[in-house]
Amino acid sequence: MRQRGRVKWFNPDKGYGFIEVPGERDVFVHWSAIQMEGYKSLDEGEEVEFEVVQSDRGPQAANVVRMGGGGAGGRNWQ
Repeated sequence: MRQRGRVKWFNPDKGYGFIEVPGERDVFVHWSAIQMEGYKSLDEGEEVEFEVVQSDRGPQAANVVRMGGGGAGGRNWQ
């Protein structure tokens, strides 16, 4: 099931961050889960849609889509 949340923070140098979902535990997000071409990053406060998968460290975002559709410039993680 897909959920929506807001990016709590994302460190583009390290390639990970967290998505906050009201009433639930924050969800870890790795750059490799972001569905977009080129540079994969998220902006603080940005709304995203994603699936939640369970890892040994807790909930993790998969198939993350930026709701604004924009992209950021910078390092390419691919």
